[in-house]
Amino acid sequence: QVQLVESGGGLVQPGGSLRLSCVASGSIFRINDMGWYRQAPGKQRELVAVIGSGGSTNYADSVKGRFTISRDNARNTVYLQMNSLKPEDTAAYYCNAGVERSPYFSARDYWGQGTQVTVSS
Repeated sequence: QVQLVESGGGLVQPGGSLRLSCVASGSIFRINDMGWYRQAPGKQRELVAVIGSGGSTNYADSVKGRFTISRDNARNTVYLQMNSLKPEDTAAYYCNAGVERSPYFSARDYWGQGTQVTVSS
């Protein structure tokens, strides 16, 4: 099995910063893309940012210039540094990873349990 565990969410004022972390553990041969998604109440889950195993990144337009995704391959960890937070960033943030559990099987997606980010004064 593979587990993803997020941390770092919380309540922050507009303009503030938070750093989310997500650690993957378990039966892991290789991790491909790692990413962050978010889901606000009444809305669909949306991509926030994704990072490939080589470090290439992609961001939603709404967070470009404010959020930075990074990863530590040795620790199977992905981070999301969120600056200049806005009330519209309020959502549950979910970690996602494409994990190969063996060299003989294709990668499959795994999800964390989510961490709440609330931006409010």
